Amino acid sequence: MQLHLKCILIASLYIAGCHQNNSNTNSSAAAGTNTAATTETAGETSNGIAFKKQGALAFVSKSGADTLRKIDIQLAQTDEQRADGLMYRKSMTDDQGMLFIFPDMEERAFWMKNTYISLDIIYIDDKLEIVSIQKYATPLSEESLPSFKKAKYVLEVNGGFCDKYHIKYGDKITYQ
Repeated sequence: MQLHLKCILIASLYIAGCHQNNSNTNSSAAAGTNTAATTETAGETSNGIAFKKQGALAFVSKSGADTLRKIDIQLAQTDEQRADGLMYRKSMTDDQGMLFIFPDMEERAFWMKNTYISLDIIYIDDKLEIVSIQKYATPLSEESLPSFKKAKYVLEVNGGFCDKYHIKYGDKITYQ
């Protein structure tokens, strides 16, 4: 009988402990929900991080005679902004892009980790000329997508953008 009571006592303590852990988990989930709500007001939407227009960019044909397309851009100028890039975005329109500005000319390589939308990654030199394009980058891939040439700027736009608007090597950009 005494052994039976010990088993009941141990089982009761175990169940009480499990219930307490579930309460803590639920509290964490609720706290996470509150954090998400707070984050949403700080620039996150149901489609991921909100686009923040910080400038305008135009694609100019190699000859310089035609403006091929104009878009709004968000800038990535600091190490932290460049590291975050378009990660966690769920969508972007064809008139939006992110321009990464680096302090020097180097061969660059980007990846798609935590990036949910397919992108065209456009590498641009210090003369604002397109030197390389990685088209239709696969979402969430950790594959390195190199520039193969030195670039000072990198522009990310929706996958298929370059084909749709006839953007190619040798074309230039202007931005403000």
